[in-house]
Amino acid sequence: MADFIWPIVSIGILALIILIGVLALWKTRAMIKEKKSGFPLKDERTQKLNGKAAYYAMFICQYFILAYLWITFVGKEFFGMSEIEAGYPLIATLLVSALSFLVLRAYFGRKGEP
Repeated sequence: MADFIWPIVSIGILALIILIGVLALWKTRAMIKEKKSGFPLKDERTQKLNGKAAYYAMFICQYFILAYLWITFVGKEFFGMSEIEAGYPLIATLLVSALSFLVLRAYFGRKGEP
């Protein structure tokens, strides 16, 4: 079964790498166009919004890590649960921090003044 899954996963990873590369090139091209147009790339409002979103995302990530540690401790000590491999919690933490930053930045951007 593992022999069948790895080629599919490898194709998915390759497609994801190509997609990220295309998006990076598209973003770079858009930044070059914006720079040529004379508008600032980042103004004070954008920097303030990103700072506020990063500040709150950091706390969300820290609380997520604390909750995970607490659940792991209680589950292991009181319910005899086995420990989870180290990779999955790290991936979950990365996703929580990145997604919370993106959601908060979009929210503060629509909300108005930070």
